Amino acid sequence: MMNHFFKTLLLTIFTFVCQANLVSADRIKDLTSLAGIRSNQLVGYGVVVGLAGSGDGNTGITLQSMQSLVSRFGITSGLDGFNGDNAAAVMITADLPPFTKPGQSIDVTVSTVGGATSLKGGTLLMSPLLGADGETYAIAQGNVVVGGLGVEGGDNSSLTVNIPTVGRIPRGASVERLVPTEFLSTDFVILNLHKGDFSTANNIANAVDSVFGPGSAIPLDTNSIRVRAPEDPTQKVAFVSVLENIEVQRSEPAAKIIVNSRTGTLVISGNVRVTPAAVSHGTLSVKVSEDMEIEGGDATAIGDGAQANAEATAVPQTEIEVKEDLAKAFLFDAGVSLSDLVDAINAVGATPSDLVAILEALREAGALNAELIVI
Repeated sequence: MMNHFFKTLLLTIFTFVCQANLVSADRIKDLTSLAGIRSNQLVGYGVVVGLAGSGDGNTGITLQSMQSLVSRFGITSGLDGFNGDNAAAVMITADLPPFTKPGQSIDVTVSTVGGATSLKGGTLLMSPLLGADGETYAIAQGNVVVGGLGVEGGDNSSLTVNIPTVGRIPRGASVERLVPTEFLSTDFVILNLHKGDFSTANNIANAVDSVFGPGSAIPLDTNSIRVRAPEDPTQKVAFVSVLENIEVQRSEPAAKIIVNSRTGTLVISGNVRVTPAAVSHGTLSVKVSEDMEIEGGDATAIGDGAQANAEATAVPQTEIEVKEDLAKAFLFDAGVSLSDLVDAINAVGATPSDLVAILEALREAGALNAELIVI
């Protein structure tokens, strides 16, 4: 039974290698992920010691943390017995990959939470890393590697390169607990699309059926496809290896136009179409300038040879200049494609802001058969 299964796998791999040369398509592993097979976020709190005066200083949280740490070794000391300039309170984060076994190591990131200016040269003391359920899954400890640099002068001048308050400890945490998974205990696997689409989900189900037989895959909704898997757990890995390398013809996405109003960036999908429409777009600029003109201040005779100086006053002089560029018009015929749309707009010298205004007007007129998203 097992030999027959593996012969089928080899034949399947050979078949799809041949098909890959004929049709350009995407692999299932590039479009989907297996349900339940994911990384888990871990977080912890700790203290970095050994800093050369770049620590938090004598802040309450740092001194209390140091006092709590030394008390584990039977040492009793008041808060005034510690120097917080050489220590920093930090938060520790890490990602626990799926199927990571106890004893394996993972990387951790260390970030300051107090007033420390740099973690360079520091050492993280043993700290537990907790999961969302509050259980300890790893223990972190080690020398912090910092890619940034911070320098301060006596005249309060400073120079900072990158971010010296965040560091990493490669393989700095030892895994202590295995995250349970149902991967080996179920007789099916669920494929979740990275971006939900009815057509793509149906194409994946048809591609899987063509390899493993009719009824092997059932699309559940726009995001998920259920695939029947071998009952024998020892064949599960080989089955998924073949499954994720099946090539699928991905359906064309819905027509969309993405506009970043702050940067002027515009992204248009390839299947955007425009119905017949005429567009005229011009630019109106208004320039307002204002100067102050001094009036008065001349001597005035008031009788008996006496003179008085009239008080000088400032009178504003406002000048308004209106300039309107000639509007350029262009016509879109029925079924205009993306390239025609871009060529027509570029031909009139439209700026990114002009382009956004034209597209919004086309959408309001009902001539644009695409979703316009402004971010």
